Amino acid sequence: MKHLKGSITALITPFRDGKLDEKTIGALVERQIAEGTHGIVPVGTTGESATLNDAEHERVIRLCVEAAGGRIPVIAGAGSNDTNYAISMARRVEGFGADGILAVTGYYNRPSQAGITAHFKALHDAIDLPIVIYNIPARTVVGLDVETLRELSHLPRVIAVKDATGDLARVALQRVHCAEDFIQLSGEDMTAVGFNAMGGQGCISVTSNVAPKLCAEMQNATLEQNFERARVLQDQLAPLHDALFSDASPGPAKYALSLMGLCSSEVRLPLVEPCDGSKAKVRTALEGLGLLS
Repeated sequence: MKHLKGSITALITPFRDGKLDEKTIGALVERQIAEGTHGIVPVGTTGESATLNDAEHERVIRLCVEAAGGRIPVIAGAGSNDTNYAISMARRVEGFGADGILAVTGYYNRPSQAGITAHFKALHDAIDLPIVIYNIPARTVVGLDVETLRELSHLPRVIAVKDATGDLARVALQRVHCAEDFIQLSGEDMTAVGFNAMGGQGCISVTSNVAPKLCAEMQNATLEQNFERARVLQDQLAPLHDALFSDASPGPAKYALSLMGLCSSEVRLPLVEPCDGSKAKVRTALEGLGLLS
């Protein structure tokens, strides 16, 4: 896990008639591995964790671990704005064979930086799994200061950050201030190449649900310092990145996968299917990449 890098898919959770589509979960994981994806993150934001009950949350992780079979790392979403609940979920995940957890800062509560630090230290001390911190202030309102991340990066099992701030300047500052072996992963598809050029090592990606091979090739190019090739691939993927965030995620990604015959487009309320304009953008982007038969 100290070498976590590359194209890591923030996996969607497929539903059918309101329930988990368990067979499809396995098929989606198998497709990711076959297409070169370097890791998966089930039951994160893209996996609609907010509307999964505990039994569903745990079942998805178990199915993903089973399907991956140790071939790629499984970083399970196990965050909460309630520290005690986050610890409880992380301890359960630890028993499922996941390789690590993704844990978000405290949404809604709006903790101070001292509160965020205390939250992650408590989580760290309660489990033996590696932790990837998820910094996404657009959803949580509160974000991590670089100084806070510096302190947390020196905890033995805090190995990485998923940075979805879109602020590329943070990458350089975090390289300077955080532990030497601390891993920086982008949480934003459109700026993933720039993020790696600044010193990142990968992306936890929504787009790789739909175009895993291209996303993996793009990440491989950046890891080989071949940014000319990476830019070519990024240009190809840019319309798809744009389309997949043209309505509330993961609605457009699920719609794309439904057009490709890979799963239902079903999402859970309060999410609804994408608007017609978003659907048109998704279809056009897929056609441009030759992803529709």
